[in-house]
Amino acid sequence: MPVHYERIGQAAVITIANPARRNAIDRPTAIALGEAWRRFESDDAAVGILTGAGGTFCSGADLKALDLEDHPDGWLGMSRLFVTKPTIAAVAGHCVAGGLELALWCDLRVAGEDAVFGCLERRWGVPLADGGTVRLPLVVGLSRALDLIMTGRRVDAAEAYRIGLIDRLVPADQEMAVALDLAAVLSRFPQEALRSDRASVYEAVGLPIGSGLANERRRGSEVLGAMGAGVERFRAGEGRGGE
Repeated sequence: MPVHYERIGQAAVITIANPARRNAIDRPTAIALGEAWRRFESDDAAVGILTGAGGTFCSGADLKALDLEDHPDGWLGMSRLFVTKPTIAAVAGHCVAGGLELALWCDLRVAGEDAVFGCLERRWGVPLADGGTVRLPLVVGLSRALDLIMTGRRVDAAEAYRIGLIDRLVPADQEMAVALDLAAVLSRFPQEALRSDRASVYEAVGLPIGSGLANERRRGSEVLGAMGAGVERFRAGEGRGGE
């Protein structure tokens, strides 16, 4: 199978498994990625982790196969999907071209020191078509995004961390362990408010501030009834002194 789905605790680990081609994505892989994330959405896993097999994340579209189709869920099978639960990219090796776009789709990115990023499709005349021109400016800012998109230059893990492209920089081969630890942290929180706040952040992008605040108010009011258990735990003594 070109994509593996595995449960580890409260995390669903989705692995692109074509290391001989640096996990390049052909049509069967794109279809499998979409199916995996829809499975995650219906699963009781709290967090989804996207990674690649064989010490590399993903090199983007398979330009030798060249069999991808413009699907409602995206050329690479998942870039236009929206899941309601947190997602993490665990990045080793090459995370370039469409692979970078898939990492940007995730909420958080954990990368090993050996990771390499870049819009390398620039050199082949291939456009960014899986959210890169939309998500990269939101993550690193307009000027840096234009630099990366227009020059197609390679970015090492240290620079990626400095500009905010990744959230955790870890020793090589530790990205999955750290991603799983982060998933465990997220899964321990009351999920209603966490998922509501996450959705509110995404929905506010591009809205006037008044509209964003109104949406936050709506979202918050929908989950207020679920906070009773947490308030009672606090009243009973949990969390005092910043614990």
